[in-house]
Amino acid sequence: MDSILLHAQQGDKKSIARMISLIENQSEVEFGAATGKKIPVIGITGPPGAGKSTLVDALIGEYVKENKHIAVLCVDPSSVLHQGAILGDRIRMSRWFNHDHVFIRSLSSRGAMGGLHPSIDRIKNFLQTCPFDMILIETVGVGQSEIEIIRHADTTVMVLVPEAGDEIQLMKSGVVEVADLFVVNKMDRPGSNLFLSQLTNAVKSRKNSAPICATSATKGEGIAVLKNTIDQLL
Repeated sequence: MDSILLHAQQGDKKSIARMISLIENQSEVEFGAATGKKIPVIGITGPPGAGKSTLVDALIGEYVKENKHIAVLCVDPSSVLHQGAILGDRIRMSRWFNHDHVFIRSLSSRGAMGGLHPSIDRIKNFLQTCPFDMILIETVGVGQSEIEIIRHADTTVMVLVPEAGDEIQLMKSGVVEVADLFVVNKMDRPGSNLFLSQLTNAVKSRKNSAPICATSATKGEGIAVLKNTIDQLL
């Protein structure tokens, strides 16, 4: 295992993947502490259908333009048969699978609450010992009260869509209250400007306000602004 760890911490993707598998199944695996610069962790969360995977795919592109090395952990719902990840959305990131600067790993939630893998903290800590510039964690589609991601991310990005409508007025607690940044995705849909206005008013009522970005991830619109906003929060 020492050889696998050494190669992983030198950036070998196969070794990184094998170490993650070991961490998933063996809690006693040791990998040391991160050294050198702190690797920031960005949490991408939001309800099902908000376009999180497409947004992450677009964000990867922005960081790759800057020659950054990116690790992406995508947490998917568990199969009821074998507890493995249901990889329905990973096809949206397929263009990055063989890119030298990008490592993508799908994880099963294994029934854990909060939209994350039970060993997400140890996996994140391991990746912070590897030569990455940024770690992105995309959660399973979550509800209002599932705020586990804030324990693991330096910046939590909440992705919403115009269809949320008047429900935004009811968001007084949970992940909406603690998110560091809001994204209204799918701005090309009807009612998007009204929803953006409602969200702006709701966020202003918080004790600590947070920036809001408008995007259309499938068209690549607003992604550069979103990336710059994330960077400013780190």
